[in-house]
Amino acid sequence: MGDMTNSDFYSKNQRNESGHGGEFGCTMEELRSLMELRGTEAVVKIKETYGDTEAICRRLKTSPVEGLPGTAPDLEKRKQIFGQNFIPPKKPKTFLQLVWEALQDVTLIILEIAAIISLGLSFYHPPGESNEGCATAQGGAEDEGEAEAGWIEGAAILLSVICVVLVTAFNDWSKEKQFRGLQSRIEQEQKFTVVRAGQVVQIPVAEIVVGDIAQIKYGDLLPADGLFIQGNDLKIDESSLTGESDQVRKSVDKDPMLLSGTHVMEGSGRMVVTAVGVNSQTGIIFTLLGAGGEEEEKKDKKAKQQDGAAAMEMQPLKSAEGGDADDKKKANMHKKEKSVLQGKLTKLAVQIGKAGLVMSAITVIILVLYFTVDTFVVNKKPWLPECTPVYVQYFVKFFIIGVTVLVVAVPEGLPLAVTISLAYSVKKMMKDNNLVRHLDACETMGNATAICSDKTGTLTTNRMTVVQAYIGDVHYKEIPDPSSINAKTMELLVNAIAINSAYTTKILPPEKEGALPRQVGNKTECGLLGFVLDLKQDYEPVRSQMPEEKLYKVYTFNSVRKSMSTVIKLPDESFRMYSKGASEIVLKKCCKILNAAGEPRVFRPRDRDDMVKKVIEPMACDGLRTICVAFRDFPSSPEPDWDNENDILNDLTCICVVGIEDPVRPEVPEAIRKCQRAGITVRMVTGDNINTARAIAIKCGIIHPGEDFLCLEGKEFNQRIRNEKGEIEQERIDKIWPKLRVLARSSPTDKHTLVKGIIDSTHTEQRQVVAVTGDGTNDGPALKKADVGFAMGIAGTDVAKEASDIILTDDNFSSIVKAVMWGRNVYDSISKFLQFQLTVNVVAVIVAFTGACITQDSPLKAVQMLWVNLIMDTFASLALATEPPTETLLLRKPYGRNKPLISRTMMKNILGHAVYQLTLIFTLLFVGEKMFQIDSGRNAPLHSPPSEHYTIIFNTFVMMQLFNEINARKIHGERNVFDGIFRNPIFCTIVLGTFAIQIVIVQFGGKPFSCAPLQLDQWMWCIFIGLGELVWGQVIATIPTSRLKFLKEAGRLTQKEEIPEEELNEDVEEIDHAERELRRGQILWFRGLNRIQTQIEVVNTFKSGASFQGALRRQSSVTSQSQDVANLSSPSHVSLSNALSSPTSLPPAAAGQG
Repeated sequence: MGDMTNSDFYSKNQRNESGHGGEFGCTMEELRSLMELRGTEAVVKIKETYGDTEAICRRLKTSPVEGLPGTAPDLEKRKQIFGQNFIPPKKPKTFLQLVWEALQDVTLIILEIAAIISLGLSFYHPPGESNEGCATAQGGAEDEGEAEAGWIEGAAILLSVICVVLVTAFNDWSKEKQFRGLQSRIEQEQKFTVVRAGQVVQIPVAEIVVGDIAQIKYGDLLPADGLFIQGNDLKIDESSLTGESDQVRKSVDKDPMLLSGTHVMEGSGRMVVTAVGVNSQTGIIFTLLGAGGEEEEKKDKKAKQQDGAAAMEMQPLKSAEGGDADDKKKANMHKKEKSVLQGKLTKLAVQIGKAGLVMSAITVIILVLYFTVDTFVVNKKPWLPECTPVYVQYFVKFFIIGVTVLVVAVPEGLPLAVTISLAYSVKKMMKDNNLVRHLDACETMGNATAICSDKTGTLTTNRMTVVQAYIGDVHYKEIPDPSSINAKTMELLVNAIAINSAYTTKILPPEKEGALPRQVGNKTECGLLGFVLDLKQDYEPVRSQMPEEKLYKVYTFNSVRKSMSTVIKLPDESFRMYSKGASEIVLKKCCKILNAAGEPRVFRPRDRDDMVKKVIEPMACDGLRTICVAFRDFPSSPEPDWDNENDILNDLTCICVVGIEDPVRPEVPEAIRKCQRAGITVRMVTGDNINTARAIAIKCGIIHPGEDFLCLEGKEFNQRIRNEKGEIEQERIDKIWPKLRVLARSSPTDKHTLVKGIIDSTHTEQRQVVAVTGDGTNDGPALKKADVGFAMGIAGTDVAKEASDIILTDDNFSSIVKAVMWGRNVYDSISKFLQFQLTVNVVAVIVAFTGACITQDSPLKAVQMLWVNLIMDTFASLALATEPPTETLLLRKPYGRNKPLISRTMMKNILGHAVYQLTLIFTLLFVGEKMFQIDSGRNAPLHSPPSEHYTIIFNTFVMMQLFNEINARKIHGERNVFDGIFRNPIFCTIVLGTFAIQIVIVQFGGKPFSCAPLQLDQWMWCIFIGLGELVWGQVIATIPTSRLKFLKEAGRLTQKEEIPEEELNEDVEEIDHAERELRRGQILWFRGLNRIQTQIEVVNTFKSGASFQGALRRQSSVTSQSQDVANLSSPSHVSLSNALSSPTSLPPAAAGQG
């Protein structure tokens, strides 16, 4: 199917080509087939067909140095012939599809069935009504109004279902639209550097055309396919296309193929773009996916409902992930693993549903028994055949009453409240600079217990400035006067900084008057360039004299080297290499240092230790990052062996050491204090040296002097957590992480190990929920592993954003605190709503039940029940779900995974208020007519108009709900329920609105609502009884919960229950596309085996009652190999959720045989 759509696309373009093909020396087809080759094959093909990459550039009418002329007609023509760099996203689900999905909800299905039955029965008027000989149930006769309005009940239930469905579908639709909008925003913001008409410009990715010369550097995600023209040390991670995790080294003569969707892991260079959009490698995979998607759709309609769509659509341009088995797994995990909240809610809904069913069954049985006993036993009436239809009708009526009880018991508002609450939070979080990519991340964040944060850019401002320097044997505590520095040293320093840094890094004049100069590119290099400017020198002339093409060799910065070096050829044919990097690393390689006269003098290890003590440590203790700048000269012959890095990067001469300050963001210390108050531990993981890290941690308030904490370097951390064989042991990590606050000089793997170790730890009784912030390409694995990954919106690389759940659009740590607040708020909003809804339900069910059994006629009529149940609940869910978060949310500890949704306090409130409401309603029902001196509404004769008596009961009931809605605003037993009520205009509007509509219903509702107009004094009594709710609320708050041991909690997730649920889920998991390429039989075989083993193990575990860690141990080794590439050394402890969520992933060996 894929080929078909592709070929359609080409046939369209082919027509264009026949006209224009001659203008360029190669057609789209040729280039496309060229890009499908790899490595040496490609080199051979280029040689045979074109000559070399230069020749391809000529054929594409572009210059490797100047780039395209960039004129509009030329760009248009290229777009026409070679296509645009845009992959059309998958068609969004239509509104009707979303409606259909929303209808699949269990509670809704129960309601639909009930409504249809009740509608059908209301239109069924059997013969034999006139038969006098048949018995009639006392009080059971329907009055005319009820008989005419019989259909209203069913219709109203259906209406409610339609409401819920439309709201849910609309929510999903707008969410999808938001994601698309966001998508296009992210796409427009995603710029790429190309050379046009000799100028380096940044253009949106979609504007890139075939023939463009693009500049690529560390951290980029390649936007199109191309051929490598020149560059240094380029290494690419092609795992998103090939699945091989090794980095591929690119060079013009060995492997020049650069593919879209792959990541640049180190180095820099230029490429000529040869295929864009649908014709690039990623585009081809994506088109296949889009076409293969249709059959898939049918299978996983249900599974995709929540996050699948979002996860897939999130990044259409970065769609390499589509072909990436790992990422598919991630999307699946998101789909399958219900969030904690969803799990608890589903359980609660089931519990309530069961209770409702039992109640309704009892109601029906009692009514039927009462009728039969009364008729056939007490009155001794015979069963006449002509009376059968009449009796059937009675039984049907009893059944309807039973259904009403059930309908009342099921909280229809629940799905709505959840959806509204999440959607509202996500919308508002946008304003708080949190861009949520996965909805459930928002609520997981409320449960976070640990945050592992980066230092640079998150805790600090990421505006680097040099504030101290050590030049020519003098330690300057501020920027030295240029005249005090030797001219020779100065020239070397300026050259070393200007040439040995990415040419894309610049300092531009400020945009506004009085603002700081803009720093573009790598921030550390910006700091150094700023230092050059502070010394009243200029780096531009040096760069124009030595343009990037003339650099002889560049060793780019990477996380292993921790230094960067550039070799240039001097006019006399000899070579000079400039180096810069972390001072303790570069100084180890220096054997000379420039003195005050600018002459090199010997620099012995003893001098180095001296310097570390006197210069570097004091700088680091001030929280400065120390960078050493050095150089080395090489003779012209024999030319050194540039690939032997160890010999080249040695015998350097130190020019200077600078201390770069990256000031802490002013709002960070406060934010961290809030986190600590909220029971969240903040840990700092950074690549900086330990002194700098410790100094910044103290400034931020992560560590306080005198506390018991650990600050470790990556090296020591690794020694402590590995056993003799070098394998990581969970027990060892458990000894370290509770006290660890700062991890310095850490590699990306260390970060991943730490996050994984904390998540897998069973050291504490609650499972830790870990959030991680990251901006670099290397943070990808840790972001993916974490429960919630935050990527930096400004400084973050595409790779980091891709792996994250939430993007911080302002890169600010204090936005994370906002995310925690919102997350907790979602949870609380839903609890508030539950507290309100369940009180209504308990009361309504009991009233309907007892009313039906005692008077054979419920005091609250069906339509009135629906008004209370539907409209009020729907509005209440709106009112309570949109409560804005307050700072007080940060004063409590996080809820864990096993904290029940309905706590003891809430249970106390629900039952307490139910007691109050029931007492009053029954008082009114049985002695109300005496209190108000009105006619009794009980056992009213046929066709009598609605009585004031029953209207007062209905009105009182509604008033009590209204005031209880205010009580429900607090769920932790607080006294002041009005606290902050005016900050939520929606709440006030809804309470007043409901009140107004209630007046209208009572005064003008008439027959359909079974209401009689009331006098003012009767109204006053109703409102007074309602106000009693608030007083009673205070009484309940006084009773200590700890005394009420008998109260049960509800809706809790226990770990035992999580297993079988996952087991069930497995059967519906779709086979992802990567697996589909393997042989079907093989998959089924492996799956079968895997599943049987897992099931046996689960069964055994339950028999033995042992902890299930052991049971999953064997299988985890299978899973972890495919999931945790970063941690191949330790298959012994994969996280539980991994092991559960994909026992179906194949062992790598199997994948290989396919």
